[in-house]
Amino acid sequence: MASEDVVGKSTGESAVTTIVNLAEEAKLAREGVKAPGYAVVSICKSLVAGGVAGGVSRTAVAPLERLKILLQVQNPHSIQYNGTIQGLKYIWKSEGLRGLFRGNGTNCARIVPNSAVKFFSYEQASSGILWLYRQQSGNEEAQLTPVLRLGAGACAGIIAMSATYPMDMVRGRITVQTEKSPYQYRGMFHALGTVYREEGFRALYKGWLPSVIGVIPYVGLNFAVYESLKDWLIKSNPYGLVEDSELSVVTRLGCGAVAGTVGQTVAYPLDVIRRRMQMVGWKDAASVVTGQGRSSAPLEYTGMVDAFRKTVHHEGFGALYKGLVPNLVKVVPSIAIAFVTYEVVKDLLEVEMRISD
Repeated sequence: MASEDVVGKSTGESAVTTIVNLAEEAKLAREGVKAPGYAVVSICKSLVAGGVAGGVSRTAVAPLERLKILLQVQNPHSIQYNGTIQGLKYIWKSEGLRGLFRGNGTNCARIVPNSAVKFFSYEQASSGILWLYRQQSGNEEAQLTPVLRLGAGACAGIIAMSATYPMDMVRGRITVQTEKSPYQYRGMFHALGTVYREEGFRALYKGWLPSVIGVIPYVGLNFAVYESLKDWLIKSNPYGLVEDSELSVVTRLGCGAVAGTVGQTVAYPLDVIRRRMQMVGWKDAASVVTGQGRSSAPLEYTGMVDAFRKTVHHEGFGALYKGLVPNLVKVVPSIAIAFVTYEVVKDLLEVEMRISD
């Protein structure tokens, strides 16, 4: 499980890993498990499980993910996508099945390392925070509070997002281009090279600031709500949901769905601003952004605050929540599948390790 199931391994071989190792040993001591030697395989286990979880969850909801971005950035004077059902039908009619999954390859190429780093970073951050919390409180039985979990989740999200942000930036552009776009990115690497040559290195990080700010409530609340809700269910056992001190897959799916809904709703306006900032400077922008030559609202933003101001001024406050409905429809199964896939894959890897030993 995202934090409880991790089995830490420490020997104090390196000063860099001392805090993490001690934190994991403290956690294992609480659980009555002897900590084995720290090994690279434990790191790989978290990375692989997180990567698989991210790839599976995003592919499952790829059509909704693309529609969300199209609704976020489409020109308000040339509406092509007007709602979830109409938008999906329009994509199917105009671009076919391939159109529903446009940009998914780039998204998976980004989300696999992003998710892997995020889950691994969360486990390491939560272990380190727990160790520090126990040291300061003097209580070796202390547990992570929702606030501490939120902090660990936020740290994990910022690290993962920053490491893969250029891929996310070009993924947004690839996702909104259609067959009628004046210039076609042929793939992720072609898009990265083109943006770098034509707009400079800084362009690859357009929208990074609102992304960092948005990561704190989004990822932080995801982990905090998921872990706290799971702990509450295990302790209170309402409706007999707990069997052998474990929650069923269906119950964990429900926990993940609630966590994803809360986190995404709070952070959504920042996501809209991030996407719009990523479109700035795109001289051969897709027609959905330019409005096919029709009168359009200003697309140039001097920064995050300016983007907020112009969006609300020209389109109203509701523009900050464009695409929220398909996003909530998407994020509920996506986050739920990601959490459960992560735990299942990690459990399978642990079984394989025991068999090989």
